[in-house]
Amino acid sequence: MTDSRVLILGGHGKVALLLAPLLVARGDEVTAVIRNPAHADDVSATGATPLVLDLEAGADLGEAFEGYDAIVWAAGAGGGSRERTYAVDRDAAIRSMDAAEAARVRRYVMVSWIGSSPDHGVDPDNPFYAYADAKLAADDHLRASTLNWTILGPGALTLDPPTGRIALDPEGDGAVPRADVAAVIAAALAEDHTVGRFIRFGSGDTPIAEALAR
Repeated sequence: MTDSRVLILGGHGKVALLLAPLLVARGDEVTAVIRNPAHADDVSATGATPLVLDLEAGADLGEAFEGYDAIVWAAGAGGGSRERTYAVDRDAAIRSMDAAEAARVRRYVMVSWIGSSPDHGVDPDNPFYAYADAKLAADDHLRASTLNWTILGPGALTLDPPTGRIALDPEGDGAVPRADVAAVIAAALAEDHTVGRFIRFGSGDTPIAEALAR
């Protein structure tokens, strides 16, 4: 899916700011949702149009989503409190999926994490548990939706330069540059064969397009 209207949720995140120019360069019309108006100039510099909207506040998203071809969830609480993690990574994400269905936005790409499965093994006493639990709930809700979904599970995110190459289902923490995550999102949006898949990946030796085609 190219030359599309794409809405990025979490538009001021590091991955989103790398994703937007990739989509704009190939001809997509990109809008990036931000909570803080002060971030509008950073978004505009990527070629995307900023849209100020507080996903966490429970705003009615249906009207805001009207007319888009695809939505990318790149938002997150960013390691905040347990309560805010659930509010953003689970509750707001689920509201966005329901709103996408109501607005007849068919395509939805979720940026999750490499370990998002019922057997993720994170102990409930671990501070990371809230994130793992919230993401799994959101991912499962997306799987049960009528949307043409893709769930992307990158490993540990780094600020290294992009390589353009990944490995599926890597061993270990699956460390991967954020720039390569952005490239995977862009590629997934363009390829129908990624619909209905949970794609776990980290850095590797296979070109992104080739890896996603497997």
